[in-house]
Amino acid sequence: MLASSLAACGSDDGGPPTLTWYTNPDAGGQAEIASRCTDAAEGRYQIETAVLPRDAAGQREQLIRRLAAEDSSIDIMSLDPPFIPEFAEAGFLAPVPEDLAERVTEDVVQSAIEGSTWNDELVAVPFWANTQVLWYRASVAEAAGLDMSQPVTWDQIIAAAQDQDVLIGAQGARAESLTVWFNALIESAGGHIIEENSDDPEDITLGLESDAGRRAVEVMRAVADSGQVSAAFSTENEDASATGFESERGGFQVNYPFVYARGLGAVEAGSLEQSVVDDYAAAVYPRVDEDTPAAPPYGGINLGIGAFSENVDFAYEAAECIVSEENQAFYFVNDGNPASKASVFDDPEVLEEFPQAPVIRESLELAAPRPQTPYYSEVSGGIQREYHAPGSVDPDSTPQTATEFITAVLAGDQLL
Repeated sequence: MLASSLAACGSDDGGPPTLTWYTNPDAGGQAEIASRCTDAAEGRYQIETAVLPRDAAGQREQLIRRLAAEDSSIDIMSLDPPFIPEFAEAGFLAPVPEDLAERVTEDVVQSAIEGSTWNDELVAVPFWANTQVLWYRASVAEAAGLDMSQPVTWDQIIAAAQDQDVLIGAQGARAESLTVWFNALIESAGGHIIEENSDDPEDITLGLESDAGRRAVEVMRAVADSGQVSAAFSTENEDASATGFESERGGFQVNYPFVYARGLGAVEAGSLEQSVVDDYAAAVYPRVDEDTPAAPPYGGINLGIGAFSENVDFAYEAAECIVSEENQAFYFVNDGNPASKASVFDDPEVLEEFPQAPVIRESLELAAPRPQTPYYSEVSGGIQREYHAPGSVDPDSTPQTATEFITAVLAGDQLL
């Protein structure tokens, strides 16, 4: 039986099978890990990578179309966590073996486990976990009298930025980044975009009109009206926030860990002074209310195994190799993408490259995933439409109009 099984997994010429790993674009780290795990397989299989489009929506679209056609060439997929429930509900992911599920969740931050879970079952393998932190200029915070050794609120950030006339960076563009920001705000206020989930889209109950939903809108509008955001705030993405932070008016921004590596790269290229990056500091995401811990954004990439792959067993073996502690540490250092395993944050090489690693780990332990639903694209698209531009939202009306619109979309009565 074993011989027959292995023969079925072989390549067309009778040699070892080639596993195709569909990856999101990066700095080459996933291709290197594929090479490492090919070596570790000792000739039983090899792994080649195929790069997906740059934006998450494009990645989802390409994979969904091919999986809907039961494409057997998709062995391993790097999946953006919000799309995992949709893939699982559609039957596009091969079941995770129980023994492997136990191993790949050991020492993994809770947010990454939640982002790989649907209907209380692990359906993907946690790989790298991303989160936003509060980046600030240490000199600015000191001059404003802001004690960064303690949790700070959005109101405090706004007041400090106004006091020092510096920029606040956040992602106000009509894109997924806006959903990320709004979700962090409502979760930090103690609420959820989806209050009651369901496999039936018409039975989903939204939490936008809750006190937390209205409070999230208040903060979003306060930032937009602060006078301390860029003139192009309504089109600002993560890169634009980082650019503002690097400028003479740089003060505060919520953004991903790439900011630090980007700053060092600019110094090396001669476009930024070392003294600017030396002034960078990081803290946990701002609180919405003083007495409620923040719920920072959770993102990253988890590994799904194609349900129609002819090499499911080998694919899971390869996935376990890919997410090993050694490879996660390499990926953190090489590509700047934080690990899902908590122990990696204590790696000496990681700490040398990313002094902010302890803050990133703390943030990941507090982080909250975006709404987990097979209809995520509809929900996120509705958020992006109704909560843009941030300077136009109103806590007394936006939650209601957004609820009505997204509910109509989920019911099939209206199009995005």
